[in-house]
Amino acid sequence: MSETQHRLPDFANPPVIEVALSVQFEPLSALRIPHFGLLWSEFRREFPRIEEHPPRAAVIEQFGIPRPPKMDVRVEVGLPIPQCRFLNEKGTELIQVQQDRFVHNWRKVGGGDEYPRYEFVKRRFEEELGTFRQFLAREGLGELVPNQCEVTYVNHIISGAGWERHGEVGNILTVWTTRYSDTFLLGPEDIGLRNRYIIPGADGSPLGRLLVGIDPAYRTEDDRPIYVLILTARGRPIGEGIEGALGFLDIGREWVVRGFTSLTSSRMHEVWGRRNAH
Repeated sequence: MSETQHRLPDFANPPVIEVALSVQFEPLSALRIPHFGLLWSEFRREFPRIEEHPPRAAVIEQFGIPRPPKMDVRVEVGLPIPQCRFLNEKGTELIQVQQDRFVHNWRKVGGGDEYPRYEFVKRRFEEELGTFRQFLAREGLGELVPNQCEVTYVNHIISGAGWERHGEVGNILTVWTTRYSDTFLLGPEDIGLRNRYIIPGADGSPLGRLLVGIDPAYRTEDDRPIYVLILTARGRPIGEGIEGALGFLDIGREWVVRGFTSLTSSRMHEVWGRRNAH
């Protein structure tokens, strides 16, 4: 672990309920539905459950005049090749595979599930991605050419400690103020925000973006008010091949953690048990 990573903000009880590490690559057109069955045999011992989902659209962050992220739209003859998911028995870990993307997720599914930390999730991702690459080579399906990488953290900020109502988002976020220019409006019923921040590369040019979204919701089991805070760092690899992709993941994780800390209040840091000041 680098000295910079040692200095990252750290919380004893962070509100994270899901982490996903993803690499997007040039489409593997030779990867077809029968291959997913063969690939599952590589993971089935640890991931005995399988699901099919529509594939995610490819996204490339663009810079310059603000525009929505570029979506790679392809014309398919017949039905699109689905995304396959391999899940462990409990559902706390899963692998997502499609023709242009490989993802590892950890997620909290029960009250006793504890976030195993980034280092564990990244190690699992690297191991599984290595297995996938070996499978592609053995089957003659092509090589991975990464073009975008993502680190996503999903947080459930639960009411009852530091805030009670959705309108009190100012107790949670540092980027929201309840000051108004007059007395016409009272406190809001709830609030949703969307922020984007450029992640600079070593030369100062844009490497990627940190995308932040926060939305009000209610916890399913008891209808308790919560805020869902999602942070995604997305950008290009910092070098060639898989090593360049893995390098961006470390940068993305730092931006997610530091961004989360900057966006949330000192009051909530106390609730989550912040263990270092800087």
